Amino acid sequence: MTSTTRRILSATALAAFASLAVPLAAWAQAFPTKPITLVVPNPPGGLVDTSARLVAEPLARVIGQSVVVDNKPGASGNLAYQTVARAPKDGHTLLVSYSGYHIANPILMDKLPWELKDLTPVGLITVATNVIAVHPSVPANNLKEFIAYAKQHPGKLNYASQGNGSVSHIGTEIFKLQTGVNMVHVPYKGSGQAIADVLGGQVELFITTPPSVMQHVQSGKLKALAVTGKTRHPGMPNVPTVAEAGLANFELESWVALYAPAGTPAATLQKLSADVKRSMELPETKQRADAAGIEVRFLSPAETSKVLERETAEWAKAIKAANIKMD
Repeated sequence: MTSTTRRILSATALAAFASLAVPLAAWAQAFPTKPITLVVPNPPGGLVDTSARLVAEPLARVIGQSVVVDNKPGASGNLAYQTVARAPKDGHTLLVSYSGYHIANPILMDKLPWELKDLTPVGLITVATNVIAVHPSVPANNLKEFIAYAKQHPGKLNYASQGNGSVSHIGTEIFKLQTGVNMVHVPYKGSGQAIADVLGGQVELFITTPPSVMQHVQSGKLKALAVTGKTRHPGMPNVPTVAEAGLANFELESWVALYAPAGTPAATLQKLSADVKRSMELPETKQRADAAGIEVRFLSPAETSKVLERETAEWAKAIKAANIKMD
């Protein structure tokens, strides 16, 4: 092959690559072409819905299109997951993914209408510690007193969860294993009815995220015994961490991330991730998050995948040890 021929072929290859790159760049610049829908696997209220609405308003301003929050609770979150997994691969339909569903469902359920490979991360957006909250009728003012009281009354106390396989369910079972207490699980469909029954005294304990209980703790309708993160919560500065309360090895965080259907163009995912990052880093977003008791913690798609991989291994071990099963 002559040098002239090689130059011609190289020029042809570059031209062909450029012809492919231009549509990709044009697509990224054009996106989005219509409103974006954030599909939420939970009812209104609580961490996931709050996080969706937290990102929706600033994202709409950043991208110049409406962002609609669509609550699709049901089937342990699988209805929303299935909806997004089967949505057009154009970036206009996103899943607001909850760590409890995203990690536990593939471990606990034999047949799912979606698979992890059906979804691709846009980025992790928020994290919340959890609060060990009890009804005021429980004669315990700190975590040590509660553990002692629960041990004295095995099987007499009820604890609420957001549903089988949820963070509150698995987390409380881990709490039971570590402390040796025996409580009865009462599953609910989301936080709303669970909170109502804890406030009413039908259920004594709920380990859940701050947005669900913070106002009730502040008003004295519930007692917060500890928060399950490494640091105290800014909305409840007088509530100790579990380590400060004497339970050093127990830690429980919940996270929320955005996922798109697998096969969404790389340029679209890159633009989405960058726009979500900008939205979450706005000062007003952080202010609203602080008021709701949520921590803004944006992670890239690659970082989000690493979190999922690490926690899936941890949860699988805990689920096996606690013998947690779905109905």
